[in-house]
Amino acid sequence: MRLPTLLLALLAGAATASRVAPVFIQPLSSPETPPTLLAELAVPDQHHHHGEHTTAPASASAAAAAAAAAAAADSTPVAAAVLSYEAPDLPADAALVRIGVYDAAAQRWASATSVASAENFGKGYAPHFVLSGEGEGEYLGVVCRGVAIDAGLTREFGPQAVVVRVREGAQPALGKPVVLSAEGRNVEEVEGKSFLQKYWWALAIGVFLLVSGGGGGDGK
Repeated sequence: MRLPTLLLALLAGAATASRVAPVFIQPLSSPETPPTLLAELAVPDQHHHHGEHTTAPASASAAAAAAAAAAAADSTPVAAAVLSYEAPDLPADAALVRIGVYDAAAQRWASATSVASAENFGKGYAPHFVLSGEGEGEYLGVVCRGVAIDAGLTREFGPQAVVVRVREGAQPALGKPVVLSAEGRNVEEVEGKSFLQKYWWALAIGVFLLVSGGGGGDGK
């Protein structure tokens, strides 16, 4: 079904700072059949979602907390507007379908594809899309499942979509490498000894000579 023109205008206005991700579908039983458009998802801009006006952290701890909060926000699912959705006209023998973001101009998949049951798009079910991305305009894949429509619910009745951004994991903080000498000793410990630690034995001999030869004067 095509969403009403007024609703499309409202969704387009709500997704001003967005990009459109075209989701296509293809029956696995007919791989020679070109993929067809299933839905268009308005992906919110990452910077627009986080807010363009931010204040500088007052301290290093505040900066670390802000970075942790931003990282958590990156991995939190964000609602995306479904600009259009067309129920697929699948062959009778189509039990499984392939869905993903498709580049119609280049005639190739622009993301990884997932396999879903054709029953997810049958009557009485509303499709729920989950689009995963990395960075701006980089799509990793999209999955879809049909949710049974409850006649008693009037809200959230039609197709829905969320976007999950995948971020790079935290890197471990590694210490300095341990450097060993040819004898297997820690070079840092050897180089870090003080003058007294290195030559205490020479000082001890000097003190002993001074004490042993210091008495007697002119006596024999």
